[in-house]
Amino acid sequence: MVEIKNKRIIVFASGTGTNFINLYNNVINGKIILLVSNNPNCAAVKFAIQNKIDISIINTYRFPIEKNKNKQYEIVLNSYKPDLILLAGFMKKIPENIIALYNNKIINIHPSLLPKFGGKGFYGIKVHEAVIKSGDSFTGVTIHFVNGKYDKGLVIMQEHVLVDKKDNAITLSKKVLKKEYELYLKVVNLFCK
Repeated sequence: MVEIKNKRIIVFASGTGTNFINLYNNVINGKIILLVSNNPNCAAVKFAIQNKIDISIINTYRFPIEKNKNKQYEIVLNSYKPDLILLAGFMKKIPENIIALYNNKIINIHPSLLPKFGGKGFYGIKVHEAVIKSGDSFTGVTIHFVNGKYDKGLVIMQEHVLVDKKDNAITLSKKVLKKEYELYLKVVNLFCK
């Protein structure tokens, strides 16, 4: 029998980190070896500290010159040699040098069926507000590779979520988040196989 080696996973997160936590608790044949964040006070960082996951804080405060910040991403990632980089509510654009180095190894999750309700400024509750305002009868979750443009990378997998007439942005966000947990985990586990 061939032994499957755990894939080395780095997660980027800026906020509550619920997708990060879900992946940490449930991924098979993968190990989260590092959390990268721009926000040292976020819940994702606190979870990483509690679970003894390495952390790297890279932000404009620590690296006010853009090229130095982009180089720091490269230094950190290259030192950990990830098989996969997962964005889980990371609120900054991934630099071009990192996209070039880790082409087709950076995956993002988005709370709509891209290309609808995607692009700069469409994140979190703003996406769900736009869906409700549109009157669409369904929305969903998209897992996609990251390229140089917001939410424009090749789609890996999507799943629909029905929008009930009684839904508002908050209730819809809860339904979509539940689907996010399932779909992101499915994609990551497939990658780790």
